[in-house]
Amino acid sequence: MELDAISPELEQVERLGGADLVVGILASKNEEALATASLMREALAGLSNLSRAVVVCRNGAHSPVPSVQEVPGDGQAQPIIFCSLPEPGPVETPYQSVINGYRSVFAIGGKLGARGCGVIASQPETITPLWINRLVQPVLELGFDLVAPRYARHKMEGLLNRSVLSPLHRSLYGWQLQNPVGPDFGLSGKLLQRVLSRDSGSRRGSQTDLLASISSAAADSGFQVCESHLGLRNQPPTDWMNLSSLLTAILGAVFQELEHQAAFWQSVRGSRPVPAFGVPDTLPEETSTVDTRRMIESFQLGIQSLQDVWALVLPPTSLLELRKLARMPPDQFRMPDELWARIVYDFALGYRLRVISRDHLLRSITPLYLGWIASYALEMETAGPAEVESRIERLSSSYESSKSYMVSRWRWPDRFNP
Repeated sequence: MELDAISPELEQVERLGGADLVVGILASKNEEALATASLMREALAGLSNLSRAVVVCRNGAHSPVPSVQEVPGDGQAQPIIFCSLPEPGPVETPYQSVINGYRSVFAIGGKLGARGCGVIASQPETITPLWINRLVQPVLELGFDLVAPRYARHKMEGLLNRSVLSPLHRSLYGWQLQNPVGPDFGLSGKLLQRVLSRDSGSRRGSQTDLLASISSAAADSGFQVCESHLGLRNQPPTDWMNLSSLLTAILGAVFQELEHQAAFWQSVRGSRPVPAFGVPDTLPEETSTVDTRRMIESFQLGIQSLQDVWALVLPPTSLLELRKLARMPPDQFRMPDELWARIVYDFALGYRLRVISRDHLLRSITPLYLGWIASYALEMETAGPAEVESRIERLSSSYESSKSYMVSRWRWPDRFNP
């Protein structure tokens, strides 16, 4: 996204001589600017060598305010400059809006030569001064290039991360990150320039891959990575039976990045943890439940109606295992970790080979994903936090042990054609 499309008043910010830090708060409105300024001032208090911060937020649709305004310091605190993002377009999906917000914040940070950049896409009621500080302090003062988030989660929260994104990133890129696709990040100026360079190169114009490329860009460049415990993240309840569009957007971005990074991840062996800052928050008692019966019924319906599609990407042995699983009594429904890891790998390969429409392919994974969710929910019904973490660790290990399968199919797809 070009800078001229972000804010015509950006030149006012440039004339200030740049900024040490740019923070994008994508879900906020400019009418909340003063509250955000207070949060920012408290978050940045005590950080050394920070002379100016720029906050990028949404413009209020019904309460116009100047697109760029400076909130002066008190003589000791840093001045905070506000710069507006354009409102989402009428045809933008929520995910596209987030991606375009990232692109705008990164463009501003790059133009201003920022030493650090933080982006927060979580809901405003989630954000605290400590949250902001933990994203940017390791970058500005400790020399880290990427700060990925760790959230306090109940066992039925963050399951796309737990079942696909985190174990896949761990297996392919070698870092054990809880949330490799954020959505909240801290970046150094070096990593910011790297991401901007890649985004404006061969993939210029892509509107779906930027968020998925941040962690992989840090991995293939050998940058310093850490995590920060941010605490609870408020999210609306998951609509389990209407996940196809979300899965298509996120998995499409991740699989596209995987394709671009194939030369790198095929050489990665094993995985390693990264430093983590802060202390995990104590979770309130979990009260949400899931309807595993409907999930299993969706999986069984997929067995009946989608086998022709799945046969284009899954080998006969996997299809046979899935058919056996569909005949299990609901209380015994369990999807083996090795099977699920191979399914994800096979769909990534099918996406690369374009065996059918990519959108159609990714939508067809929804019943399989619901099958994994049902299996996990039944197994973890009475489990505590330690048991849940142990369970996810076993799944992640299965991804790693199955990586040779992925590499072989990627290098010689004809030889391993189902």
